[in-house]
Amino acid sequence: MKKRIVIIDYGLGNLRSVLRGLERAGAAPTITADPEVIASADGIVLPGVGAFREGMEMLGDLKQTVLTGNTPLLGICLGMQMLMDSSEEHGVHQGLGLVPGSVKRFAHVPGMKVPHMGWNTIRTDPETPLFEGLREEEYVYFVHSYYAAAAPEYTLASTTYIRPFASAVNNGPTYGVQFHPEKSGAVGLKILENFIERVC
Repeated sequence: MKKRIVIIDYGLGNLRSVLRGLERAGAAPTITADPEVIASADGIVLPGVGAFREGMEMLGDLKQTVLTGNTPLLGICLGMQMLMDSSEEHGVHQGLGLVPGSVKRFAHVPGMKVPHMGWNTIRTDPETPLFEGLREEEYVYFVHSYYAAAAPEYTLASTTYIRPFASAVNNGPTYGVQFHPEKSGAVGLKILENFIERVC
């Protein structure tokens, strides 16, 4: 039976693109804002595109559904940033606090464009469930102006652009990736497959 993966619909994010990626990875995904459906899923995906404060505000009462469950969770892009304790995007704002750390803006460096957009490498540990079967260094697709500053014990993958930053994080059943696996070709598909088969 295919794993029941729920994509949280809170008004932000490329939901259809994530849906198609999960379908290709072998899941039976559903887009929903229903807390009961989310609570009964095998796995939860929190996507997101946009600003941190707006994302947290629009998540609204669904915060409690995310915080009180032990269901495996994958945050993507803004969804990963919202897993952190706080963000300094347009002022300091509280996150979900599921992964210790904070979200910071890339420093201005002449010749380096922000947002960080396009293909870049992630350095991973292939022995971790999310990256099983991948090489220690793989290319994935990024679009972001802020980065997650997480302690090494919560960092699953790192990337360098202007500075080193956590491009994937983990704390218990909670995972996050700063890049877009649904736009990252075969590597992204493998990561989604690993989330479905090895994490959920």
